[in-house]
Amino acid sequence: MPGFVQFFVKGGFFMAVLLLLSIFSLAVILQRALIIKMDRALPPEVIRALEGFKGGSQTENLQKFLLREPSPLSRVLLSVLQHRDWTRAEILDAVQTRARHEISRLESGLVFLEITTGISPLLGLLGTLSGLVGIFGNIGASGDPQLVANGISEALNCTIVGLGVAVPNLIAYNYFTRRVEVVSIELESMTTDLMAKLAVGR
Repeated sequence: MPGFVQFFVKGGFFMAVLLLLSIFSLAVILQRALIIKMDRALPPEVIRALEGFKGGSQTENLQKFLLREPSPLSRVLLSVLQHRDWTRAEILDAVQTRARHEISRLESGLVFLEITTGISPLLGLLGTLSGLVGIFGNIGASGDPQLVANGISEALNCTIVGLGVAVPNLIAYNYFTRRVEVVSIELESMTTDLMAKLAVGR
């Protein structure tokens, strides 16, 4: 453990920044993992209720059910029901606005992962270069190649940590982005389905 702690302590200021970024990134990843769950964004019970809704039937029961089951899908479908007396173009505008709002909520925090993925390797490189500047500035005073080699090894720690922070963030960002895309496609499909069923009753 002392050696493990020493690994980070000798990294200096940039290492501290990278550690803070890694902590915040982990918090964002865990929080988004809970929010961007398929069964939370697209609850199976809401999907079954939509499938069971028949064109031309009363919408009150479906509307009450959607109000009892809050989710991005429920809120988008409610937007369709609340504006069902409008023209198709007006309904589409209202639903698209609601859907963009829901997608924006799902994407909240992902920009932090995107930024962290880009800057972590750069911060690691800055930490390494900062350490190398100090090492080569004192190379004449020490004259010991072993000390110089140890110093270079310690300076590279920042680069290692920078990449170690960036790689999981990149994986998480791409994974969550793909999930949001899937949710967006499903919202569009189910909205179109409900609008088609409502059109039967007109």
